[in-house]
Amino acid sequence: MVSVAKFKSLDFFRKTPRDLTEASLSGATISVIAAIAMIFLFGMEIHNYLTISTATSIVVDKSSCEDSLRIDFNISFPVLSCEFASVDVSDVLGTNRLNITKTIRKYAINQNYHPSGFEYGTGPVSYAVKHDMKVDEGFGDGAIPLNSRNFDKVTHDHPIVVVNFFAPWCHWSNLLKPAWEKTAKVMRQRLHSPFSDYIILTRDYITRYHPEFDGRILIGSVDCTEEAEMCRKHHIQGYPSIRIYRKGSDVRRDGSHGIHIHETYYGDRDTDTLILKFDNMASAIKLDSVKRSSAATTEYIKVRPAPPQEGCRIEGFVRVKKVPGNLIISATSAAHSFDASLMNMSHMITNFSFGSTITPVMMSDMKRLAPYLDEGHNRLNGHAYVTKTEDRANVTIEHYLQVVKTEVMGLSHQLIENYEYTAHTSLIHAPSIPAAKFHLQFSPMQVLISENSKSFSHFITNLCAIIGGVFTVAGILDSILYNTCKLAKKVELGKNY
Repeated sequence: MVSVAKFKSLDFFRKTPRDLTEASLSGATISVIAAIAMIFLFGMEIHNYLTISTATSIVVDKSSCEDSLRIDFNISFPVLSCEFASVDVSDVLGTNRLNITKTIRKYAINQNYHPSGFEYGTGPVSYAVKHDMKVDEGFGDGAIPLNSRNFDKVTHDHPIVVVNFFAPWCHWSNLLKPAWEKTAKVMRQRLHSPFSDYIILTRDYITRYHPEFDGRILIGSVDCTEEAEMCRKHHIQGYPSIRIYRKGSDVRRDGSHGIHIHETYYGDRDTDTLILKFDNMASAIKLDSVKRSSAATTEYIKVRPAPPQEGCRIEGFVRVKKVPGNLIISATSAAHSFDASLMNMSHMITNFSFGSTITPVMMSDMKRLAPYLDEGHNRLNGHAYVTKTEDRANVTIEHYLQVVKTEVMGLSHQLIENYEYTAHTSLIHAPSIPAAKFHLQFSPMQVLISENSKSFSHFITNLCAIIGGVFTVAGILDSILYNTCKLAKKVELGKNY
């Protein structure tokens, strides 16, 4: 019994006999208010426990500079031809990749950015084009001079018309001219032999395709310095441009898609190769069909409009190192010259983003973090950059991009890498060939966004704190109010006596 009594003395919560307690109106009021406060605070704490908090911090990007980063893009150039469009990548470490084609696709478009219906699969050769080693001036001028007055009639009268669009100031045009004139002269010669019904190609280049007797093929040339408007309508951007026009397919019909308005020759430019190529083309056409066509068509045709302007939509991806560098899109060729004053690099950006694409499945798993993933990683999307007439010529459009890596860690410990960037654009007038340049600058810092949930022990501790805090504050208020009322009654009784 003694031990039990001693143990009871340790009670921190000693009980007051019920007959010694007194209920009051003020105590009841404070008790009701305290209960309501507890219920409200309980609800707030449960809501806070179920809410996922997000923490943002700035840390050093520890990724290696050797790590490659993927850049996805979809850019439309309404004036730049896919024939010469080139995507180049360079950086401060010495990387210099020219005319990337493995991960790039090109589609012909019109000036309204609408696709023409086919993918552009070929382009100028990157190797050194072969020319004649010795210049033979004995053949003189063999090609038929073409201009805006006779071009339509010539292309209508002959099944095949091969045209060299050149500029006298162009180095490559001057290298081609002797072989071109010699080829045209040889192709126009008529063979006098018992075997004239056959095409004979010998070392002396004896053949038979004279327009007066044959007419299956005609070789002409256009001086683009004298016929500037004609070359512009035919969208000539590089010199020399050798184009092959076939009768019946040189004009695109309204509403049609995927019809080749011409073919472009990209092979070697020496006499042997040109004669062999053109001879094979002409020999595939029967002479009788050409004569019947010529007899049936005697009147001069009306002037037809030039084919619609074709631009280029370039889409795909490249990989770059995370060091300062450049992504450049321009007109490039190893065997053509360009008139910089006629180049226009206006473009519209449909997509330009860094890093792996965030799939809808990933977004559905991390819906709470969608605001952090949607902002800043596609700032250039949907913007058009157009050079106007008053901007003069030789305009290069430069985009300066500051790229920051963002890592997002969800509750499921799924890590998503996202790259945000800021973009500033300017127009630069330069004497070189105009281009669209994207200057890349990667930040050494990165943003870390993580989701944090409240622990259950923290939740229970807060509930206990709410109960104890409200009960204590209510007790203090009740004690103050009760003693104040009791003191007031004593004062009132003292005045009565």
